[in-house]
Amino acid sequence: MPEQQLVLSSDRIQTRITELAARISADYRDKDLVLVGVLNGAFIFLADLCRSLSIPHQVDFIRVASYGDSATTSGTVRLSKDIELDLTGKHVLLVEDIVDTGTTLAWLSRQLSAHRAASVRVCALINKTERRECAVEIDYRGFNLDGFLVGYGLDYAEQYRHLPDIYTLQP
Repeated sequence: MPEQQLVLSSDRIQTRITELAARISADYRDKDLVLVGVLNGAFIFLADLCRSLSIPHQVDFIRVASYGDSATTSGTVRLSKDIELDLTGKHVLLVEDIVDTGTTLAWLSRQLSAHRAASVRVCALINKTERRECAVEIDYRGFNLDGFLVGYGLDYAEQYRHLPDIYTLQP
């Protein structure tokens, strides 16, 4: 089993989510907001974020794949579950667990814009720039981190999502 080294405690993660939720609540006050979580990784972050918001909002999910069981992206994004809510005229906040190369986020932003949303912005728990290939805008950023990360929804081959903290994974 690979060695894990603690990077972020659950307490530190929750404190940052509370700060992000306050900013998002202020920015979207009196707007029709839809949070779109990217499955599977963002479901834990999205759950904590939406409970911390002080404004009404809707929640939907989209599922894409670009990693599979590998530690590196394939470079090809495949949609396996599209959103179900009508986004026309609504403000969309795409909620991601981690932005790595930027390929998936760039693809998702284009996909959601095609739904005629009033706006599409991004909230990511982790901004990881060491392998960035596409320039992407992250409007609400939790942490800037590098390394291979697991826990709090982040996985390696569908393992480690259940951990309450975030760790680097060492072979």
